[in-house]
Amino acid sequence: MQIKQKENLYEILASAKDFDEQIYNIIIEMFRKEKISDCLAYLSNDENLQHYEQQIFQVMNLQFADQEERINFLKNNMKIMMNIMKKINDHEFSNNDYSSEIYLEARHSLIKQIKDNEKIIQLLQFFVHLTAIDKSLIQCGSNSLNLLVQMKVNLKYQCFENIKIQNTSLSGGNFVRCNLNGSELDNVDISGMNLNGTLLQNCKWKNLRIHELHKLKGHTSYIYSACFSPDGTILVSGSDDQSIRLWDVKTGQQIAKLDGHTGSACSVCFSFDGTTLASGSGDNSIRLWDLKTRKKKAQLDGHTSTVRSVSFCPDGITLASGSGDKSIRLWDIKTGQQKVKIDGHNDNINSICFSPDGNTLASGSDDKSIRLWDVKTRQQKAKFDAHTSYIQSVCFSFDGTTLASGSWDKSIRLWNVKTGQQIAKLDGHLNDVQSVSFSPDGNTLASGSGDKSILLWDIQTGQQKVKLDGHSNSVWLVCFSSDGTTLVSGSVDNCISLWDVKTALKKAKLDGHNHTVWSVCFSPDAMTLASGSGDNSIRLWDVKTGQQKVKLDGHIDHVRSVCFSLDGTTLASGSGDKSIRLWDVLTGYQKAKFDGHSNSVWSVCFCFDGNTLASGSEDKSIRLWDIQTGQQKAQLVGHNDSVWSVRFSPDGTTLASGSGDKSIRLWDVKTLQQKAKLDAHKNDVLSVCFSPDGNLLASGSDDKFISLWDVQTRQLKAKLAGHSKYVRSVSFFPDGNTLVSGSGDASIRLWDVKTLQQKAKLDAHSNCINSVCLSPDNNTLASGSSDKSIRLWDVKADNQIEPQDKNSKNLVASPINSNDPLSNVASYITILLISQQPIFQAQGAQILNGQFEHKSGINLKTLFKQKGTYYQVAQQQIQN
Repeated sequence: MQIKQKENLYEILASAKDFDEQIYNIIIEMFRKEKISDCLAYLSNDENLQHYEQQIFQVMNLQFADQEERINFLKNNMKIMMNIMKKINDHEFSNNDYSSEIYLEARHSLIKQIKDNEKIIQLLQFFVHLTAIDKSLIQCGSNSLNLLVQMKVNLKYQCFENIKIQNTSLSGGNFVRCNLNGSELDNVDISGMNLNGTLLQNCKWKNLRIHELHKLKGHTSYIYSACFSPDGTILVSGSDDQSIRLWDVKTGQQIAKLDGHTGSACSVCFSFDGTTLASGSGDNSIRLWDLKTRKKKAQLDGHTSTVRSVSFCPDGITLASGSGDKSIRLWDIKTGQQKVKIDGHNDNINSICFSPDGNTLASGSDDKSIRLWDVKTRQQKAKFDAHTSYIQSVCFSFDGTTLASGSWDKSIRLWNVKTGQQIAKLDGHLNDVQSVSFSPDGNTLASGSGDKSILLWDIQTGQQKVKLDGHSNSVWLVCFSSDGTTLVSGSVDNCISLWDVKTALKKAKLDGHNHTVWSVCFSPDAMTLASGSGDNSIRLWDVKTGQQKVKLDGHIDHVRSVCFSLDGTTLASGSGDKSIRLWDVLTGYQKAKFDGHSNSVWSVCFCFDGNTLASGSEDKSIRLWDIQTGQQKAQLVGHNDSVWSVRFSPDGTTLASGSGDKSIRLWDVKTLQQKAKLDAHKNDVLSVCFSPDGNLLASGSDDKFISLWDVQTRQLKAKLAGHSKYVRSVSFFPDGNTLVSGSGDASIRLWDVKTLQQKAKLDAHSNCINSVCLSPDNNTLASGSSDKSIRLWDVKADNQIEPQDKNSKNLVASPINSNDPLSNVASYITILLISQQPIFQAQGAQILNGQFEHKSGINLKTLFKQKGTYYQVAQQQIQN
């Protein structure tokens, strides 16, 4: 269809500059009341507006000299609205997917022009709501919502009931506690959407795109191997729990469990016709299974150590196996007899793979070599030496010209099979490479590593395309489906994950740190969050939207600590580069640099007098600095190991410090003398914090405990146990009733200070929690983690789901029944995630009926459930 480009899109949108947002609500109410399906035609008729004239003027509270002026004003506004809608209707914005690559430049240019224009933002929101009324405006509304998401407009707590969105991306969109009941999504990328606490009743979401599909959970130990059936409908997995499991790829449900091995199921492989499954085990045997009956067909014995890898030959009659006994064996599938034993490697054989034509077998070993074998002659054809550690995985490309290898030396290497030459070395993983797999088209290589990540590589350029995070432990396997659309990964975390490859390759990189987040701190007005990271940067974030306000560069090592001054105008930072820096929050400029420490600065804290800054360092010292002059006022010596944490008491008279010498020390700020030494922890004291009234001191330690101390008596009042790893950070709620702790076990815990009981455990981060901080208004908790993300949590006492649009009564759906047990779900949900990796969230979302289907046909209700979504039962179903 030929689309006429009549006018610049910005100019069309900007013509709404004089509109009052209330008029949008009135127009929508008109459309709904009259059950309009063609908005433009309705607005074109003056008679239709006369019924609502009085209502419009009452709501907008406008004063006019006479009746004629009133009518002219109304007609003029409606004329402008009609012109906007006519022009938009003729524009490609109403017909094409503006989130696609071809519109990247136009989209970025438009966002620059409109991101701070409140009137245009209101107009875009109006277009989104019109999709529930007029089908002809669906693409316009869809593109509008995409722009709102990209601009990080605050969309939380709003009503989007019955909206229809298609052909766009909502990746990274924050829809916390929104009402999306009755909404319809078609061909929409929902990767990284935050649907925590969202209402999703009677929705129709189909052809969805999302890079993370459901997780398959059932194994009770490490996942060693997984493989798709040739038709892609079934997945088989082998585990350290000695079982083999079959899974329905679409539903994520377990179909069958095959038991029999008495050792780990180390390797599984489908025959090319999909009728037979082979498994290799730590019990030294290979088993062949009938896929129809799920019974064992045969057991192949001969290896004298763990069978680490099995692979079917394309000829359909041969199976190869590699073992810890250093041998490769070829087996006749029909007879179950060993055809030949191939020796050559002088250590464990970890991986074997047939070439697509079946003429060559590749093997990778702990002897650091890769060998190619002639299947007919059983002779070694080639030996590749370049890796400096164990070879964990080998894989042929689908055209057979290239071999990929993954090693404990953290590298992946690509080899020319014909010449034996190394084509490329792919570096990017931070730990051992456990598995490599080519996509069927040969353009992409997937790799899984001990660094918990999956990387997708461009074979032509050797460049990393994308990084997939989601596992909480080493990734030991990756494998593409036969059509290349889906990737499976298995991990030491006992989980199997499915990934949408096409969507993953288009995955947007969002704002965030690209290294560990060491420290987070709220500004005194609770509007800004500061973060310090292992990427050497400090960033300031808008607490409502997650928009990055400014990036502060200057440190040349990890930023371990950040702290706002009491007036919020200055930010202090301490770094592994041994320096402390002061930053002007408004301008982002560095105001001062304090040098003096001879090792990493781990903690900085402003005194309540506004003139003093304290710092603690790995050089075992505490230093006090004069903010005005930049001079060191004092050095407090006493600890005989690293000082990990320093905090001033609320009255500014006492400084507490926690150290690697296992002690906490209290210092008199005036006399600079040590007032007390508190001993109870059995390992490093990593964090200290005073209660708001100054009567209690909390300390978190490497010994996994939190201690509560009476500041006056210096006595230990209580020990809080629960964390399974070190306690990196502790912080009191501003009301003093609750203590929050962050730990190396990746959990955050809330403790009742009076009863000493754990109130809640917050799980969402996938790595150590390094910093926790409460907003001054008591409503929000911030956490920074080694998973490179920052999360803001809703921790206010009355945090119930509020499906209300704050700006309009007319757009509000019926509130949830207060007697409904689900009306108070989703306490302590993540209301904002700041991460470069889009992570889909649906904690406490509520689904009643509806459809949630991936473009491949996979039922995403399993994913929603795994993310913490509640499934409601309709009242009539209960009665029946």
